[in-house]
Amino acid sequence: MSLNVSETLVQQAAVGEVDERVFVETIRQSLPYAWGIVEKLAYSLYQEGEEWANYGVAPPNEQAWGQLLRMVGGDAIRGAVERHFNVKLAFQNCHILAAFRPDQLNSEAYLEFTSIRSQILNQTPELKDC
Repeated sequence: MSLNVSETLVQQAAVGEVDERVFVETIRQSLPYAWGIVEKLAYSLYQEGEEWANYGVAPPNEQAWGQLLRMVGGDAIRGAVERHFNVKLAFQNCHILAAFRPDQLNSEAYLEFTSIRSQILNQTPELKDC
């Protein structure tokens, strides 16, 4: 799953000047399934006042799975999305995505979610080849 990058954005990158807002819009348009998940997580944090939020529903198809993996697997994409929503994303297993407020990275919830222990406990046979 790749981004649908406009020629204008390619030209900006070629000369070294990239408008992050345009890049973020490219991500939103290219990865709508993954974007929607992060949008829901950010809403839970900032509108509903949750300490942290997670989404653990398996994507409905391979394309959606690809979008999610593309968003969390690319540092530039992930970083731009995190800055846009003012969150820190944490990814576990094949599809469990969580969002934390950036000032809560020393919280028990964040440390537990990103721990080796938690990763091991979230392994299941059906997700081995995801």
